[in-house]
Amino acid sequence: MTGIRPMAAGELDAIAGLAWSALTLDSAEASALVARLAAPPPERDWAALVTPDLDGVVFVSTSATEGIGHLDLFAVHPAVRGRGLGKALVWAAEEWLRDRGVREARMAGNPPCYAWPGIDVRYTPAVCLAESLGYRRYRTAWNMTADLTSAAPPREPELARLAEAGVELHAAPPGAFGERAEVAAFVREQWNDAWAWEVEQATGCHYAVRDGEILGFAAWGSRPRWFGPMGTAESARGLGVGRVLLRRCLAEQAAYGLKQAQIGWVGPIRFYAKAIGAPVERVFWLFRRSLDGPDLPENEEP
Repeated sequence: MTGIRPMAAGELDAIAGLAWSALTLDSAEASALVARLAAPPPERDWAALVTPDLDGVVFVSTSATEGIGHLDLFAVHPAVRGRGLGKALVWAAEEWLRDRGVREARMAGNPPCYAWPGIDVRYTPAVCLAESLGYRRYRTAWNMTADLTSAAPPREPELARLAEAGVELHAAPPGAFGERAEVAAFVREQWNDAWAWEVEQATGCHYAVRDGEILGFAAWGSRPRWFGPMGTAESARGLGVGRVLLRRCLAEQAAYGLKQAQIGWVGPIRFYAKAIGAPVERVFWLFRRSLDGPDLPENEEP
């Protein structure tokens, strides 16, 4: 279809309403998701492309990896599905990416600012759309769920063990300076810029320190309602730092009135299962398609 254009100033609320209607599994945080995608890191090239009647949208962005682009979120109002709007939005997003030299389009999360790791397998129309347009599934990701109705702060034996090891625990309030900036710098040095940006954006952040040296951190709220990222320096592993910081964050999320938290894009399933009894709940398929060459193979990456 013709008429697909970049979102105009003042249309973000309408797009949030569209997302609320279309994203049935995520309606509670649809508005926050749209707001987050509309405020990515300043160096990111991105756009929200909309249909003329604002009944369809696709958020698209370029990756920090040269030649890679992402369809971060696409939604079509249930009342107008079946009219080809989804395909038209994807084609428009691909053209936007081609204009920026992108060679591979992905329906997958673009860290650090993303909606989901990929397409939730329960969004069947989105999966069908991806496959019909030649996108191939190349990876599976998953979220775990923390029940916050029974979330408890760190246990006394856990705290005592850390105290005996000379470890202190602190909360880093939001802000561009002070403790939050120090934690972000630690994360950037130990891991990467993406996690550091998430720490800077997070609602809550807790960290462990010994003799003035930061040992580990945990954050929540950089992606609405989700827990993460979290990490412990290799020199401090085995002390139980991660478990205690996790509990501090979850207890804080519960105090904010949340009933559950998604632990996003999980790697160490066993850690969260043992620490808080979290189950794997949401499963995502990541798709990709070449924009200028032969089709990419399925399941190439682990």
